[in-house]
Amino acid sequence: MGRRVAIVGAALSDCGRVDNKTAFQLHYQGCSRALADAGLTRDDVDGFASTNTGVMAPVELGEYLGLHPTWVDSTGVGGATWEFMAEHAVAAIAEGHAETILISYGSTTRADLKKGRRTANLNFGNRGPVQFDAPFGHTIISKYAMSTRRHMIEFGTTLEQLAEIAVAARFNAKDNPDAYYRDPITVDDVLSAPMMADPLTTRQCCIRSDGGGAVVLTSEERARDCAKAPVWVLGTGEATSHTTMSEWADFTESPCVHSGRLAFERAGLTPGDVDICQVYDAFTSMVLITLEGLGFCKTGEGGEFVADGKLRLGGALPTNTDGGGLSACHPGMRGMFLMVEAAKQLRGESGPRQVPDARIACVSGTGGWFSSAGTLILGTE
Repeated sequence: MGRRVAIVGAALSDCGRVDNKTAFQLHYQGCSRALADAGLTRDDVDGFASTNTGVMAPVELGEYLGLHPTWVDSTGVGGATWEFMAEHAVAAIAEGHAETILISYGSTTRADLKKGRRTANLNFGNRGPVQFDAPFGHTIISKYAMSTRRHMIEFGTTLEQLAEIAVAARFNAKDNPDAYYRDPITVDDVLSAPMMADPLTTRQCCIRSDGGGAVVLTSEERARDCAKAPVWVLGTGEATSHTTMSEWADFTESPCVHSGRLAFERAGLTPGDVDICQVYDAFTSMVLITLEGLGFCKTGEGGEFVADGKLRLGGALPTNTDGGGLSACHPGMRGMFLMVEAAKQLRGESGPRQVPDARIACVSGTGGWFSSAGTLILGTE
């Protein structure tokens, strides 16, 4: 790459139960707060990335926000979209195609469901290759349930080990005032909850919330003059896998195997250098398989790896320190929240849930049903 690139602004919109705002208003909140966090204004922005609001998302959102970018991105790969966009933004800034790029997300998924404006499951069945899965009735959760069961069969992963991931998320959420759920839970609570898709109970599935956020990336030269200490993007990687289940070669492997390898290689670091992880956790098994794919433990050893509480604050590898999608927020796609939480942790701004001396963060988003993965390695130096 040419110039070094940093995250200089990171903020959330209102999150949780937001019945009085549109998705556009949440975008505006997140972007305004992120720019203020960086000490910048919309006039400083020459690049903009977003999706999920319509066929011309960055155009209509740019108009709403009063932006006139000369670089845009509307990549759509599910929950990993924001990590993909970050990699594209880093490349653009490094090569001088843009100076300051704003990446935004906003969603009123919970409010829309409550008001009957959308259904709980996205309709992929009437177009493209996924139509050949549709007759079998696969929902997104059922695809993850099959992956979970396959991991249990092949490697002996237990329900108790999976449940610990949900318990750890709730443990971390207790000190996050913005988290949707903060009351502690136990492994028994997780396992005795209503079944959603065998073997996943409701407490092993992400919550439905509203919310959004934004991050601002800029060049090293500009970053030095911003309001907050820069969080450097040390390495990035992206990869895709499949949409139809029949084309997924290994139900226990995430494409983060490839995105993570690229990110760590480009950063010149290894999983052993990482202080905190922010990984996509729509389901408990997603965390386990992602940690294996990124190299924090060997394939098949994820259950034992997480069982001792190391994902909790105070543990050996604090993961999803805000409570994650399992307890904090999940408005449909969560990749943005991973970046915001990582930036705040590395800047030492997380209050009671702050991880002491956090210097290196691994952020990894997942889209679809392990269909895509984007990984970032972030650092304070």
